Amino acid sequence: MATPRPAAYTALLLVVVIVSAVYGVWWNAIFACPASGYQSDSYLAYCQATGYGDYDHGAFWFNLEPDVAEAAANADVLFVGNSRMQLGFSTSATDKWFAAHAARYFLLGFSHNVNVVFEAPLLRKLSPRARVYVINLNWFFRQTASQLVRTVLSDSAARTRYERKRDWQPIHRSACQWASFLCRNEYVIYRSRTTGAWHVSGGEIHGMPVSYDGDSENQVTLDAYAAAAREFAASLPVDPKCIILTYVPFVRTDTATAIAVAAALGMELIAPRLSGLNTFDESHLDAPSAERWSAAFYEAAGRRIQTCLVPGRSALREGRKGSDDVATR
Repeated sequence: MATPRPAAYTALLLVVVIVSAVYGVWWNAIFACPASGYQSDSYLAYCQATGYGDYDHGAFWFNLEPDVAEAAANADVLFVGNSRMQLGFSTSATDKWFAAHAARYFLLGFSHNVNVVFEAPLLRKLSPRARVYVINLNWFFRQTASQLVRTVLSDSAARTRYERKRDWQPIHRSACQWASFLCRNEYVIYRSRTTGAWHVSGGEIHGMPVSYDGDSENQVTLDAYAAAAREFAASLPVDPKCIILTYVPFVRTDTATAIAVAAALGMELIAPRLSGLNTFDESHLDAPSAERWSAAFYEAAGRRIQTCLVPGRSALREGRKGSDDVATR
């Protein structure tokens, strides 16, 4: 029996390596997700593939999308919180309310149950000019960081990995437009560069109705949340009346904890409780529910937001409250 020729064996090995690499990119990297969300105003923030995953945290922390950071810094109203906040306010109702009042907004929320551990230092980096802050209280004042956040904040190699993710996006966009069969349909998030709003698609996801029967945190945890909330609120350069607390609902919403944190701050919780809301994935409001809920939020909070947007109303608090000589944003 003839033995394989070295050249033929090498060629076969090369083919196997190439096919394996292509399959790995297709199955585990950015090509696992659809490219339909790319627009001049949007970028891919998250692709549910083990070889890609999150881009959004690094994009902000390492300033890989300078125009997005600028939009966040220049917003009149800044929303902070987790993915439930993002999808609860990524609505036409939000666009219409701010267009009607000639104001700019930015949704500065993130996936992976982001909280103040990441958002507080990010705000210091951005130095926002916002006159109003809307805080979604859902787990926002937990003092533990996710593994993803720890990596972004402390891994010296993280920036390089996020730069590679950024560099793959134009390739992904072009290849999938040229040959759509190259891209699969895993869950993907695109973010608007102008408003921070999210658009999601892909994946096989099943919904469930919103409920309000979640278990409240224990008193020790509530006290810790309240302390972190006071510290964070004191760091924001606006009148406390221009800090609006809310709680976007989901399955087993824990309203008691939100009410307790708001009470500890001496602030009102504006969180409309509507019937008939649904989630699209057992965790986040589906699009029709988000439209209804966010519209109800602006009906309840709109007057206060408008008041704070009046020049001079949302004053910096650094020792100048009550003075005629105040700095405004």
